[in-house]
Amino acid sequence: MRAVSLAGIAAEVGIHKSALLRYFETREQIFLELTAEAWRDWARALHAGLDAASPGSAASGSAALVADVFARAFADRPLFCDLIAHTPLNLERNVSPEAVRHYKLTSLGAVDEAAALVARVLPALRMAEAREFVATLASLAGSLWQIANPAPALAELYASDPALAQACVDLAPRLRRTGEILLAGLEAMGGQGQSN
Repeated sequence: MRAVSLAGIAAEVGIHKSALLRYFETREQIFLELTAEAWRDWARALHAGLDAASPGSAASGSAALVADVFARAFADRPLFCDLIAHTPLNLERNVSPEAVRHYKLTSLGAVDEAAALVARVLPALRMAEAREFVATLASLAGSLWQIANPAPALAELYASDPALAQACVDLAPRLRRTGEILLAGLEAMGGQGQSN
């Protein structure tokens, strides 16, 4: 994420910095608000992809569908993936506990909403296992997005040197495959994990 100041944000939206400070404590709070809205948008995309799926119909096909919908929902939202990575590292550390509380309620609500969709489509998973899938894939999406989108000079380096070809990943296929593996493992464990 490139450096952005409150003064720069205020200038971009055409207001004075002091007016912006009436609504936001810090620039990090603005990014947290953007991340919260991105969680809601992401959850809507999951509904669009999974609401019509029949519960448990051809379980492995359902798992592949879930993994695909999740991978696309993340890959189609690069800013969201970037913000997910920065949230625990920077954004939550430079705002008030109340701002973090507001953000966490939104993000955890989106995770629960997504987990309920997963558990409906894959009834072999309990809600706790579905939450584990969602949270793990979200964390991975934030990390992998950083790897999949190196700075232009690094992208050129990776493309020019076969020894570095694996340094850059293709986000959606990697998330899809990892999602399928994770779902297969959770289904195989069959309720041996955490309780609801």
